Amino acid sequence: MNGENNEAKKNPWINVALDYGPLALFFLAYNLAPGIALFKLLVATGVFMVAMIAAMITAVALYKRIPPMMALTGVLVVVFGGLTLYFRDARFIQMKPTIIYGILAALLAFGLATGRPLLQQVLGQSFPGLSPIGWRKLTVNWMVFFVALAIANEVVRLNFSETAWVYFKTWGVIPLTFLFALANLPMLTKHGLELDDKPKG
Repeated sequence: MNGENNEAKKNPWINVALDYGPLALFFLAYNLAPGIALFKLLVATGVFMVAMIAAMITAVALYKRIPPMMALTGVLVVVFGGLTLYFRDARFIQMKPTIIYGILAALLAFGLATGRPLLQQVLGQSFPGLSPIGWRKLTVNWMVFFVALAIANEVVRLNFSETAWVYFKTWGVIPLTFLFALANLPMLTKHGLELDDKPKG
């Protein structure tokens, strides 16, 4: 049994499934469920809750712990998903991203205020050579971006349909996050980020 667990830990596809599987099932359930948009969202929320709980149980079985981001997301999915199903009100699950973005922005702001750049502690090995000024600018940029995402989520959920919100989460937030990360590259290289562009041979 221990040998099987060790092999599972080395398989990157298991990590991908744990991180993105519940969200993929949420969108799949929404698109496949029959009926009006609210019913589809209720079905998808129930699937999302079960999938998140299963992912956390699997993480404990494989790694003996739940990664912090998964734990935060899992707790909010269960709490706000439960409220959504109990009251049959989509607003609860739609507010979850706003709260997550707000928490992330607050954590980054706390790190700046206390002189402990949290991004550097988490991503230090991924950005070799980046100067303290670069880390500070990167932290500020992501903090502002998370605040913007929180505001955007509120604008969409308050002014558009449940279906529009689901597609905003799928085709809006993910591409925007990817493009924002790319947009930071010039600043990062200016402040010392070492890119492995040397020819091999």
